[in-house]
Amino acid sequence: MDKEILLHAYSLMCTAGSMAKIYEDNHSICKYVHSTSRGHEAIQLATAFQLLPCDYVSPYYRDESLLLGLGFSPYTLMLQLLAKADDIFTGGKAYYAHPNYRGDDKPTIIPQSSATGMQAIPATGIAQGLQYLLQINSPLYNKGKNGEAPIVICSLGDASITEGEVSEALQVAVLKKLPIIYLVQDNDWGISVTSFESRNMNAFKYAKGFKGLKRVRIDGSNFLESYETMKTVVKDVRKNSVPFLVRAKVPLLGHHTSGVRKEFYRSEEDLEAHAKKDPLPKLKNHLLHLGISESDLNEIERIAVEEASGQFEEAKLACEPDPSNLSEHIFASTKIVEEAGERTPLGKDKIVMVDAALFAIREIMEDFPEAVLYGQDVGRRLGGVFRETATLGEQFGDQRVFNTAIQEAYIIGSTAGMSATGVKPIVEVQFADYIFPGINQLYTELAKSCFLSDGKFPVQTVIRVPTGAYGGGGPYHSGSVETLLLSIKGIKIVYPSNAADMKGLMKAAFLDPNPVIMLEHKGLYWSKVPGTEDAKSVEPNRDYVLPLGKGNIVLKADENKVKHGESCCVITYGMGVYWAKNAAKKFPGQIEIIDLRTLFPLDEALIFSTVKKHGKCLVLTEEQQNNSFAEALAGRISKECFEFLDAPVEVSGALNLPAVPINVVLEKEMLPNEEKVEKVIDRLLSY
Repeated sequence: MDKEILLHAYSLMCTAGSMAKIYEDNHSICKYVHSTSRGHEAIQLATAFQLLPCDYVSPYYRDESLLLGLGFSPYTLMLQLLAKADDIFTGGKAYYAHPNYRGDDKPTIIPQSSATGMQAIPATGIAQGLQYLLQINSPLYNKGKNGEAPIVICSLGDASITEGEVSEALQVAVLKKLPIIYLVQDNDWGISVTSFESRNMNAFKYAKGFKGLKRVRIDGSNFLESYETMKTVVKDVRKNSVPFLVRAKVPLLGHHTSGVRKEFYRSEEDLEAHAKKDPLPKLKNHLLHLGISESDLNEIERIAVEEASGQFEEAKLACEPDPSNLSEHIFASTKIVEEAGERTPLGKDKIVMVDAALFAIREIMEDFPEAVLYGQDVGRRLGGVFRETATLGEQFGDQRVFNTAIQEAYIIGSTAGMSATGVKPIVEVQFADYIFPGINQLYTELAKSCFLSDGKFPVQTVIRVPTGAYGGGGPYHSGSVETLLLSIKGIKIVYPSNAADMKGLMKAAFLDPNPVIMLEHKGLYWSKVPGTEDAKSVEPNRDYVLPLGKGNIVLKADENKVKHGESCCVITYGMGVYWAKNAAKKFPGQIEIIDLRTLFPLDEALIFSTVKKHGKCLVLTEEQQNNSFAEALAGRISKECFEFLDAPVEVSGALNLPAVPINVVLEKEMLPNEEKVEKVIDRLLSY
């Protein structure tokens, strides 16, 4: 092996060791929780040295040596350690060794969480995105200077292999033959839990069960072995586009983290056994054997220590973040801020909501070759359990419209990786009741990505979620989940109530550079529920867009009634629009109805001005009422409009039951309806 590579590796190992010592000696200054790479340096550097700027890397929190090997300076890493303003990764918002990076000089690094194993799905989504871009010969598919195919490195600890979401990622990688390497660094510890008590097999043995996943195990503390192995593996993946798992056995020489110290739970015998496998003296002995003098190696170490110490002193003096900027980068800005295009063109027939969604997606896919559609049963064979994507598979092919396994975590989490490559995914969770396995990825990876990358990695995706109850759907196909979703910051929630809104909002959601969830009420899809005929509407033109965050007055009250205090307003969305409209027939001219259309961002200006105008307000929801979004909104209305209110703000929702019963009589008893809304309105108007 080239001596220069060995000497470079030795220098960076000395740097990593020096950084670890500096952090330990300055514990009060390095107050934020952190981990170091001591013991893992050899395999991390060996991996980094193989990578090109066209590649992608998803590190985990102990990968500082990998980052040094990619060319990041100690100073850059230390700024993140100390949470300084000039931290190029997150601006002082995330932990040490939680990088993200876009640039022409290094591999792309998407944000990754501290939740172990969670990065496997977004990283696999990157590989899937790269494969698609190659298939369509997209200019977004960037090769290396010499035509090298880009690959993905997903770095994991062995303890994370027990996570179910890692299994989902491996399943897709082998099924699709994706160009990804899962680098598993096995140090035998998962905080205080040993490998022997927490898992029946290591990652290498586990990988055997995934047919098509190549695998190799190496001594990750031996730089030469690690370098040659990773060189071979990377070459294979670039050439043949195959998934690979590398299990690298390494010692853990540092603490689990600065807050969970090794002496808390590890025996002297264990610490001594790990110390004997230190990669630094191993590499030093090899260099001595090659004829490099001890004085030359000592000089390399001296320089590394000196430079790391100097850069730490600089980092300490760097500025703290400006708190006034804290709310920046929650979302990337969208260009769709005004309603545009023709909503009700002449000569067109009315369509149902399910067709409005189909037509919107068809036009999107015709206009944007990077758009793909996937989820359970959405492919050409069925076109979704509601047939809402019927014919799209036939028109666009299996590369662009395809089925997935029952993997809600992968369906949602892969969009973070897909989006990073420039692919624009539209995905579907079959029923709102089944979104829960995907909440981890939604909350941990997608929602935080833009904020924690200082705007570098917003996740552009539309996540379709059929929701709501009608006709005896039962306890696992009738749920409403908007309150749960609205508690997650960093995503947008849309809830259309008619076909025109569906098409306009779908287009705006797709063009929005952030994660947008489309909650689509199943009972409105075909307007089969009595009283929902108005959900049908003339199909808007192709250019029609409806910006998120704009509510709509679907029924205006008579101004004379308003003037004499004989009116009230109903704030609602989805099926609630039709319960309110039908109930309003009993109170001619007295009811004004606001259809929110988007639950976040929320049109508070329209809500508050309407409530102030009437002085009486009902917030109507299909969700179980207690602790719901509707109750929270009522509280905000009460605070903002207090001096204008003539009555307490009313909230009406479903009964507070754990699930929607399947029997239609019981379902009706649980849900709001026209008659129940009438009673609440009558009470409000009596004030």
